[in-house]
Amino acid sequence: MTIEELDEWQEEFEQFHARFADLFERSESREQAKKYLRGLLAQADRKNSWQVAEAVGERIPDRMQRLLYRVPWDADAARDRLQQFVIETFGDEEGIAVVDETSFVKKGTHSVGVARQYLGAAGKLENGQVATVLSYSSSRGHVFLDRRLYLPEAEWAWDRPRRREACVPEEVRFETKPEQAIVMLLHAWEQGVPMRWVTGDEVYGDSPRLRETIQAHGRFYVLAVSANTRVWTERPEVQAPQEQTGGRPRRAPRLAQGAPKARMVSEVVATFPSRAWKRMAVVEGEKGPIEYHWARQLVVESRDRFPGPDVWLLARRSISHPEQIAYYLAYAPARSSLASVAFVASQRYTVEQCIEEAKGETGLDEYEVRFWHSWYRHITLSMMAHAWLASIRKQEQGKKVPELMSWPG
Repeated sequence: MTIEELDEWQEEFEQFHARFADLFERSESREQAKKYLRGLLAQADRKNSWQVAEAVGERIPDRMQRLLYRVPWDADAARDRLQQFVIETFGDEEGIAVVDETSFVKKGTHSVGVARQYLGAAGKLENGQVATVLSYSSSRGHVFLDRRLYLPEAEWAWDRPRRREACVPEEVRFETKPEQAIVMLLHAWEQGVPMRWVTGDEVYGDSPRLRETIQAHGRFYVLAVSANTRVWTERPEVQAPQEQTGGRPRRAPRLAQGAPKARMVSEVVATFPSRAWKRMAVVEGEKGPIEYHWARQLVVESRDRFPGPDVWLLARRSISHPEQIAYYLAYAPARSSLASVAFVASQRYTVEQCIEEAKGETGLDEYEVRFWHSWYRHITLSMMAHAWLASIRKQEQGKKVPELMSWPG
């Protein structure tokens, strides 16, 4: 935003900031938080403490750095206020939560969570940080809900001296990315964020525990899975535990003798007849409708090698390169159409838009901090700035996000 555009929306900006004001004990820190947000929204080459300070007329970054390092305030409490803003501004009972990760290329070894790991931003193994993020997509727009810094197990989770130096709290333990997604989803549900669906890529879809958690909490999912994920095309018989078999009693259930074997989803989809594939455009892209061939079949999930719920095996095939197929498991309401589950699968692009917008416009990746709490503070402030910007765009546009079909029921 230009300074003139910020001034034009000053009243709305003040009202937004007022939602968070009591999280800061002193008037000076409240004012500094407002300046930081304003600096993140302003036009600048980078959004580090120096340039954020310059954008709001401060000669040196000391006050900005104190806000990130020493001023007492709770970034998680700010996250909760942000979620309430999302509920009021973007909330929809048919909302879709999207789980994904984003990466930050960083030099050096001292910044919290930095390690040599695969970074999507670089497309290769590189030195940097990774965050698991939760976003929200509805007919009213798309915004962030939550964030968790991924702490590499070998390099950080068990290195106590390194943790102390980066101020990692004692209670923080290693979490996989799907485990982080579960924590964020549970918190969003506790906060009352309305949503019917969850979607995400294979990192999350390949986690039976995540799928089970979503189902157990009364939500539905359309999650991408790896081609070698196994399912049954018919429900296998399971034998209950036996009290006594003449020897040691069997205490766990097992698949009945002769039960069909679970098959890879790629094998199942390869047997789909040509008539099963439907050419559809379920979302609008920058250059017009995005078309794929879609098909589905009812299958039985494999959870820990035992049959789980009945779900749809959904497949998306490229029209120009039919060998390129994406696979999904969709736990959906009984009457859900092929178009509706395909639409949910396609909404994963909205988290990518959130990440791109926040990195390009509110400095999500342009911080220079080393400590755990400082990272969370900057990322939270950037997400707050992004949410406010999304709300202003929503007002300016006065229309729904682009779509080719009704939001799924």
